[in-house]
Amino acid sequence: MAHIRLENIIKNFGKVVAVDDVSFEITDGEFLTLVGPSGCGKTTLLRMVAGLEHVSSGKIFFDGKLFNHISPRNRNIAMVFQQYALYPNMTVQENLGFSLKLKKVPKQERETEIQRVATLLGIETFLDRKPRELSGGQQQRVALGRALIRKPVAFLFDEPLSNLDAKLRISMREEIHSLHNVLKATFVYVTHDQLEAMTLSDRIVVMLNGKAQQIGSPSEVYRHPSNKFVAGFIGTMNFIDGCELVEEGNSLSIKSSFFSIKILEGKVNSIREKARGKKIKLGIRPENISILSSVAEHDPEMMKAKVSIVEPIGPASIVYAHADGQHIQTICSTDIEPKSGEVIYLKFQPDRLYLFDNETEEALI
Repeated sequence: MAHIRLENIIKNFGKVVAVDDVSFEITDGEFLTLVGPSGCGKTTLLRMVAGLEHVSSGKIFFDGKLFNHISPRNRNIAMVFQQYALYPNMTVQENLGFSLKLKKVPKQERETEIQRVATLLGIETFLDRKPRELSGGQQQRVALGRALIRKPVAFLFDEPLSNLDAKLRISMREEIHSLHNVLKATFVYVTHDQLEAMTLSDRIVVMLNGKAQQIGSPSEVYRHPSNKFVAGFIGTMNFIDGCELVEEGNSLSIKSSFFSIKILEGKVNSIREKARGKKIKLGIRPENISILSSVAEHDPEMMKAKVSIVEPIGPASIVYAHADGQHIQTICSTDIEPKSGEVIYLKFQPDRLYLFDNETEEALI
């Protein structure tokens, strides 16, 4: 296993800054995922860890040893790519054992290792097949096996599941997760898929424009996003404009032209200190909004909205509505599913509100 530390990593391509002063550590046996939209720098960062890209500035350490100028072949890492890159003229057995053959490992020992890895990944019945005779999922298992057989100190994954269909991606996520639990090895994983990042990782690094926006466990990043981008990228977040904080004696409320929500007493002082004099944007996740078909008209904490689209997703439905120019997304059970065009009333959970600075987009609570 490997402990990997990145210190102030910068990568320039000419005048373009692809990675901008990124620092974090990956502990022995940790599953860490770099997640973000296309062009955010996550793959470039992974390639620098692998040694496939040189570091413009900063340091990369493996187990305390500076690795900036160590060649990829001497880093004892294995990389699994988006494209499987299997040798088409070789059988599965030959693909799995190729690295061992290059190292001149004795044939009997090679065959034992091939069988061990093939059994672990459930591909032992495919050993005599060529890659073209395998499904996408089976080819991905072979690519995993080829990395696994080398017994590396760390595994690097560059969007390995992006070419698979939705059902197969779920299956392969389970296999990668199980493999990590068995191996207890250091995994560094790159994806643009938020669900992959949330379900696989011990920690995630959310990236945008070459910078690490937030580093933390999936639940930490989901529950306590550091800024508006993270809040909207990890999961779904409704953002409501035109809000202001209004002090009424010792209490504090979020008010807009069409609703008002009182801040919970325990958060008043903190919010007053952070948000005084600032324009704010309100955020709330769909699952923290309740739908009512009717309500007393004098209740200011209810938002009156009109349903535009309802999307059934099995046991629940996603409801898209709009109110005073604001687009709101929420979730409801099929028992109370509203109809398109229907007027509904939305109630926000006051302990699940997020406030963002309108200018910096940093989280205030």
